[in-house]
Amino acid sequence: MFDNYTIDSAVNARNSKHGKKVNSAPGVRADENADWWRGAVIYQIYPRSFQDHNGDGIGDLVGITQRLDYVADLGVDAIWISPFFTSPMKDFGYDVSNYREVDPVFGTIEDFDLLIEKAHCLGLKVIIDQVISHSSDQHRWFQESRQSKTNPRADWYVWAEAKPDGTPPNNWMSIFGGSAWHWDPRRKQYYFHNFLASQPDLNFHNSLVQDAVLGEMRFWLDRKVDGFRLDTVNFYFHSEGLETNPALARERLNASIAPDVNPYNLQDHIYDKSQPENLPFLKKIRELLDEYPNVTSVGEIGDAQHQQRIMAEYTAGDDRLHMAYAFDFLGGSFDVKNFSEAIIAASKAKDSWQCLAFSNHDVVRHVSRWAKHGQEEDFARLAAMLLLSMRGSVCLYQGEELGLTEADIAFDELMDPYGVEFWPNFKGRDGCRTPMVWQAQANFGGFTTASKSWLPVPADHLRRAVDQQERSNAGSVLEFYR
Repeated sequence: MFDNYTIDSAVNARNSKHGKKVNSAPGVRADENADWWRGAVIYQIYPRSFQDHNGDGIGDLVGITQRLDYVADLGVDAIWISPFFTSPMKDFGYDVSNYREVDPVFGTIEDFDLLIEKAHCLGLKVIIDQVISHSSDQHRWFQESRQSKTNPRADWYVWAEAKPDGTPPNNWMSIFGGSAWHWDPRRKQYYFHNFLASQPDLNFHNSLVQDAVLGEMRFWLDRKVDGFRLDTVNFYFHSEGLETNPALARERLNASIAPDVNPYNLQDHIYDKSQPENLPFLKKIRELLDEYPNVTSVGEIGDAQHQQRIMAEYTAGDDRLHMAYAFDFLGGSFDVKNFSEAIIAASKAKDSWQCLAFSNHDVVRHVSRWAKHGQEEDFARLAAMLLLSMRGSVCLYQGEELGLTEADIAFDELMDPYGVEFWPNFKGRDGCRTPMVWQAQANFGGFTTASKSWLPVPADHLRRAVDQQERSNAGSVLEFYR
């Protein structure tokens, strides 16, 4: 158990420094305002790459807890932790096989409880990922569903008959490449997957599925989480008619949520996602969240052609999501046209609230995406100024505050199945997921004491390590973010 007196003494000093409300008693959260999320700065932690505590080369929950003082000292309001649930790790945690368990690679449920306790003592809210549009094919729900067409969970996933010639029921495509339909010999049917074949989509047209995933979310609310980041929130429902998606008009091909080598971009995805039935379900989520004080939700909108409209719909009023983010600033070019169009579009949705981000665990780090060579550090400061000045809440991605660049990962060190599929034209997401660098002279930048890290640490990142920037203080990117 943490020493509350020691923790609170340090927290009060830190919060006073950053102008935050000071706790008056041990364990009291720093800001008991229901609208704390509006304008908040949220720090995203990718747990595999933040801090390894047990020396196996993979980050874990205890490692996160050990580094929370650093996060709090940035002056942020909350942390968002990417998935740490039980998973076969085909998509590194975004394929959940048990929504209520911590995967042993990350620790135990008790480790999570201690993380929550320390974060709250430091005045930090804790938001966790919820990946409910799909599960792992190892989840017991899918294991039962695939056994027959008549079992109690037979329609908990999206199943369809083959066409007379044996081909898939329509032209829907997977973001990770190829058809979004996979043949299952047990049921002699196809099942739908927006991502890997090992990530079957849940059937949200079934009210029992809705109730089940809301129950999984309630489990974590009861453990005192402060909210959820909802992965691919517009992917929950598909059209029950299974209509074929039309081709996307040539003049609309400039916007995408997939790399340009992916034929997924050639369709207008009007039937496989972003369905009107999603809105009533989002209201159910909000009803659940409103049972708990001061919790929030942020949805990821994955729809290149309709993202601003969807974001406005999903966050309008006070009975849907609290906020959402789209891909306006997670791709494209750094120019006045792109920025002004996105800002103007967001401003038209006066009742909605956006969460802004330039980088995350799925895209090339923005310093590499937008900065000219040799100007990375100056650009990192400019980007921070822009990001933290726009209307909305903000998500910062770990290492962004150090000005980290995208790592160049060799094919034989690649872990991401997305990159393996489209190599070498698209190298996947490993380049933004390399370990956090804490100490320039330490093994793997202080991330792990193991002889091998799950992903390599680029030599160029070491000179931007936390200890190097703290030593230079006022001249560093880190101090600029603080």
